[in-house]
Amino acid sequence: MTPKIISISEKKLIGKKSTMRHGEYGKIIALWKQFMPRKNEIKALINTELIAIQVYSNFNAMDKPFEIRACAEVSNFENIPTEMETFTIPSGDYAIFLHKGINASETYQKIMTEWLPSSGYKIDNRPHFQVMGAKYINGSPDSEEDFYVPVKLVIN
Repeated sequence: MTPKIISISEKKLIGKKSTMRHGEYGKIIALWKQFMPRKNEIKALINTELIAIQVYSNFNAMDKPFEIRACAEVSNFENIPTEMETFTIPSGDYAIFLHKGINASETYQKIMTEWLPSSGYKIDNRPHFQVMGAKYINGSPDSEEDFYVPVKLVIN
């Protein structure tokens, strides 16, 4: 499990949001079912990729609710469809992991318990997100997506 560490520029997004707790996976499905039929209403799309976002108030407090978003990246915030919102992912360093298959929880568990403790990085307080591009196939064991984990170097 070796990620690419990159610095990303700010990303502008438009989409829908909800709140969930760990284990409430049905809320993720419900959110995407609301977003996907309306994605084509977004006029300033940069590409066809989908972006799933998680915003934690405290990443280490796994019993707390957190925000989830179903989005697409845009060039500007003009003409926002009704019942959708804007969101900006701030610039910063991210560890990018290729996830294959349908068990995202297992991949995240490995990132946090295997890679992170020996990486020299710690989780930064910015959104976590997944980019679902051309190789993403919903519900397929052959599906591929990129997990973006916000990181910063540990300074001793």
